[in-house]
Amino acid sequence: MLTQRQLVNAIQVQLLTTEGPLPTAGQDDNSLLPSPQALPPGERIITWPWDWQLRGKSSQRKKESLFCPESVPNFCSIRYGIALFLLLCNVIIMSQRVCMSLTMITMVNSTEPHGLSNTSTKEPQDNIKNPVYNWSTEIQGIMLSSIFYGILISQIPAGYLSGIYSLKKMVGSALFLSSLFTLLIPLAAEFGEALVIICRVIQGLFQGVALTTQQVVWIKWAPPLEQVRLTSLSLSGLLLGPCVVLLITGFICDSLGWPMVFYIFGACGCALSLLWFVLFYEDPKDHPCISKSEKEYITSALTQQVSSSAPSLPIKAMLKSPPLWVISLCNFAFFWANSFLSLYTPMFINSKFHINVKENGLLSSLPHLFAWIFAILAGHMSDVFLSRNILSLLTIRKLFTLLGLLLPALFSLCLLYLSSSFHGTMIFLILANATGSFCMGGILINVLDIAPRYYGFLKGFTNVIGLTGGLVASTVTGVILSQDQDSPWLKIFFMMVANNVISLIFYLIFAKAEIQDWAKETQNTYL
Repeated sequence: MLTQRQLVNAIQVQLLTTEGPLPTAGQDDNSLLPSPQALPPGERIITWPWDWQLRGKSSQRKKESLFCPESVPNFCSIRYGIALFLLLCNVIIMSQRVCMSLTMITMVNSTEPHGLSNTSTKEPQDNIKNPVYNWSTEIQGIMLSSIFYGILISQIPAGYLSGIYSLKKMVGSALFLSSLFTLLIPLAAEFGEALVIICRVIQGLFQGVALTTQQVVWIKWAPPLEQVRLTSLSLSGLLLGPCVVLLITGFICDSLGWPMVFYIFGACGCALSLLWFVLFYEDPKDHPCISKSEKEYITSALTQQVSSSAPSLPIKAMLKSPPLWVISLCNFAFFWANSFLSLYTPMFINSKFHINVKENGLLSSLPHLFAWIFAILAGHMSDVFLSRNILSLLTIRKLFTLLGLLLPALFSLCLLYLSSSFHGTMIFLILANATGSFCMGGILINVLDIAPRYYGFLKGFTNVIGLTGGLVASTVTGVILSQDQDSPWLKIFFMMVANNVISLIFYLIFAKAEIQDWAKETQNTYL
């Protein structure tokens, strides 16, 4: 009986030497494969569902194959352990980023426009446990948005350096330094708002490095059939993080004081970074605890990946591509809405209901919890529509982008005009935040459809434009809150609605879901 390696080698030779037109009628790609009877016991043939896209062939061509032992562990495995560890790291990163939006209520003597007193606490604050500063709402907006400057600057350099330096050192060091500057924020506040802003910018620099480089981990750790699953599991921490931090920050502020929020999340980040240095290995071949079956599964699955030899970037063609620009425009709108709702939800709730910080934290965490649930739902629905051929790929991308941009706009208008009660306000606020997660099945992965060859670079490019939207949204919101006496929230929400609707119209007209001409290449498979 043939061994597994002999079977794999036989298929690879046939794949390397098979060129020309697609199989004719009556001829099947399965002729390249051994018969099921020739397979070793306990092994089966599995396929790569996206192979026709990467090879540039018609979708009618049968998919290429590789072997996978049925006994390979799934959830209880090293690769899923790495995904869960990165999920925890992302929860901490988002906690360090978002916690100031709630602690700001107790850090300053006013979160209301024009110096109105802060009525969010009924009892006088202990100035030792809860130091209070006289920062204007404009300064508060700059503080909240300053972290985006650092993230914005570090995106493209981090992506470039991740191909040169050790991922283990880059991710671990970035998480540790971000946590270190989180620990320094209470001390920086004693010396003035300028030092706090500087700490937040530097914190953003290292968070951008950690968030960008961690995705490169899956090049060696994620088999093709599990790349989306493992990546989405690790990145889901970015949605769960704000929920966790807002849920517990109110209790910490109320019982221990707001400085302990930064000390706790900073210490947790330092501990996780040290564990990362101890537990993570960049290559499955080097991991001392990985099982033999999992190691063989990962290495054999990655053997037949398509590779390019340092392709040059067609910058001019990219800049002339309408599908790329509408994806970027929608990223700008998505990050604008997401950043505004993440950072200013506690202030909005405080301005509407004047509740204490503990209750504010509980209420502010609900939109993020539902956003996390909706993101999982969106990913599942998108896969079902695609795998069962219910809708075309382009229709799926447009549908989920429509839901992710239009529904938040509609619920924001309902929040302004139909929410006269506490329950109505909270319901519409939750829906406005949560429904934006439908973009997970739309614009946020559309770049992979149109240019898989340049996915890393273009993802960084669209992220930079999107983060610019988040930065502008946070800064503009702070300025409006400081200058408008009558209806600041009305103007802020209308700006978000206008951004979403305008971007959506352009996307529905110009969006594509097939590989663009400038992104195609003649590709070879290597052993």
